[in-house]
Amino acid sequence: MDTEKTGKLYLCPTPIGNLGDMSFRAVETLGAVDLIAAEDTRNSIKILNHFDIHVPMTSYHEHNKYEKAEYLVKQILGGKSVAVITDAGTPGISDPGEELVAACIKAGIEVTSLPGATAAVTALTISGLSTRRFCFEGFLPVDKKERETVLARLTAETRTTVFYEAPHRLLKTLELLIEAAGEDRRAAVCKELTKKHEAVFRGTLGEALRYFTENEPRGEFVIVIEGADPESLVAAEREQWNEVSIEDHVKRYEDQGYSRKDAMKMAAADRGVAKRDIYKYLAEMKED
Repeated sequence: MDTEKTGKLYLCPTPIGNLGDMSFRAVETLGAVDLIAAEDTRNSIKILNHFDIHVPMTSYHEHNKYEKAEYLVKQILGGKSVAVITDAGTPGISDPGEELVAACIKAGIEVTSLPGATAAVTALTISGLSTRRFCFEGFLPVDKKERETVLARLTAETRTTVFYEAPHRLLKTLELLIEAAGEDRRAAVCKELTKKHEAVFRGTLGEALRYFTENEPRGEFVIVIEGADPESLVAAEREQWNEVSIEDHVKRYEDQGYSRKDAMKMAAADRGVAKRDIYKYLAEMKED
């Protein structure tokens, strides 16, 4: 496929459910490379057979991604072109691929990614929520502290957020998301995207939890959550300052080394009032 001595790495997306989503370019690329690194060769052989692709495969998955990356880099440096595929979707997105790409770049190997199926973007575009700014979290971390960090960010995250989840963990994840974002936060819970039983539940997180408690979750899920309202966050932050006296508020900034003038300006910004109001209040307190 390549005339240069060094080969090339191709990231080839595979369908997330519907085989009709396989692109002509992906089929052409997989048929022309020297080696295919597959997340699960038993699953991938079905796709390759469907498209009449007969190229040697080697396993490349979560448990061998570092040592196999070294092997694949050597193969590419030796002139072979390698394609990476996962069980479904784009390699490197909640699937193996990230480490191999980094290793190839470090070795001076050219890397290209073919556009194709990604469950996160598919769910986002049909969610009915804002697509202008969004972030992707994938699956919640297994580690408790890491998970708590992700959920803590969600409380004040103003961008639309996308999560992946398995059916047996969906209810617990919805409960955790409600604790972080509130049961009234709007969401879209998408299942079996591109497949025969594709469905989208749209409503609040609380409504989603009640629905899937009554209807057993089946299939793979993508949860899309509306971002927090910026104005509500500012209002809540300002409301917290009402519990602190203006004198103590200004003093906090003075204790941090700010001048009296700057401390009053910053306190005014925190409270959403004019600096002159802070100055006037403190002047009146001093007179009293």
